[in-house]
Amino acid sequence: MKIVSNKNNLQILHEDNHIIVVNKRVGDIVQGDKTGDKPLSEVVKEYIKDKYNKPGEVFLGVVHRLDRPTTGIVVFARTSKALTRLNELFKNRETQKTYWAIVKNKPSKSEDNLIHFLKRNEKNNTSKAHLKEVPDSKLASLDYKIIKELNNYFALKINLHTGRHHQIRAQLSAIGSPIKGDLKYGFDRSNPDGGIHLHARKLVFIHPVSKENIEIIAPVPDDAIWNAI
Repeated sequence: MKIVSNKNNLQILHEDNHIIVVNKRVGDIVQGDKTGDKPLSEVVKEYIKDKYNKPGEVFLGVVHRLDRPTTGIVVFARTSKALTRLNELFKNRETQKTYWAIVKNKPSKSEDNLIHFLKRNEKNNTSKAHLKEVPDSKLASLDYKIIKELNNYFALKINLHTGRHHQIRAQLSAIGSPIKGDLKYGFDRSNPDGGIHLHARKLVFIHPVSKENIEIIAPVPDDAIWNAI
């Protein structure tokens, strides 16, 4: 897959008149928040404005988000028509999302379907996974498979069936396999870059305008553990 880089070190995975797909780096925020840090959406707007010499304000719709410490595929809409249709696709789970994660503690099963009820704590921005339904909890489901055993870690492939707050992080922590670097969910030390080893690897969806089948794969970050997969 051809990757286009620009002065902002932006990795473009797919680009056409209606959508643009980016490989998010550790630390990037997808949309502006209370930190005031420059969001990825603004970087992409600048890229479009510069590349196409667009006058005035550039339209860019945020379709979904990734947690700040994670990496991988983020889709933006370049037209209002695409934004409306993409919002429906994501809302109705008409997309296939595959993540890769690195964990230190081997799950008890080499592959499994995890079903929990996640309850979000707004104060500390975490979600807790419960085996049974509790008040204000939401059903969370994913399946995972160990795809490689490394020297000290295990690489998992994860397919999401629902899209809850911190779902993969909370569910893997609940089975005793927190993601490498994820202090918030029980890993014992942080990564040097402040990120976690969770990567939105693959996304399959129907293009909102052309209706063709789109399959995006995002290269993993360049570090020793990811490179070992």
